[in-house]
Amino acid sequence: MEAPSSGKDDKQAKPAAEIDGAAMSRIGYGLYVLTAREGDKDNGCIINTLSQLTSRPNRISVTVNKSNYTHGMIVRTGLFNVSLLTQETPMRVFEHFGFQSGASCNKFETCEQENRSQNGLLYIPKFTNAWMSGRVLSTIDLGTHTLFIAEVSQARVLSDVPSLTYDYYQQHIKPKPAPSNGKKGFRCKVCGYVYEGETLPEDFVCPICKHGAQDFEPIG
Repeated sequence: MEAPSSGKDDKQAKPAAEIDGAAMSRIGYGLYVLTAREGDKDNGCIINTLSQLTSRPNRISVTVNKSNYTHGMIVRTGLFNVSLLTQETPMRVFEHFGFQSGASCNKFETCEQENRSQNGLLYIPKFTNAWMSGRVLSTIDLGTHTLFIAEVSQARVLSDVPSLTYDYYQQHIKPKPAPSNGKKGFRCKVCGYVYEGETLPEDFVCPICKHGAQDFEPIG
């Protein structure tokens, strides 16, 4: 898939890429805020799938649930930013970016609007140790999700606070779940939503944080 046109003259000189290799090296098993923009609307969501594919050129991939409002923006504009969260990230960041749809709220009401990259998209300056901008080169349909393969146009380091791993989030940030009271079901490892039942459908999507069945664990 070719990335959608920005509407500008393609013959215009593009800004030189500003890529800090140290930012790229921080990509790993963690949690991130993915941001996009369409028209005058900004949106963002929590993701846990960011990988570096190649270093020359710098290319990354992100996987986004199709039911997420941010997904449609990326499909139509071909642009996104990713902010790499730190161990200092409080639960309220996950509640803000993961538990509500950007279709019905402004997720950046409390963010500093001047923190935009060259592509015009917001990145999250607080609780972030690095961020990068991606321009979509191609997509792969994964059923409930889309894998976006992108070229990195900007990448910067903001702090030396350690990156937030999924295990650290589970142990130190996420509230401990309430007892299941013996009921059998499955609990979302990201937000704690409980699905009651003997089996969880393979295509189930959490109604709160929009993560798929692979992010649920059995309880009871």
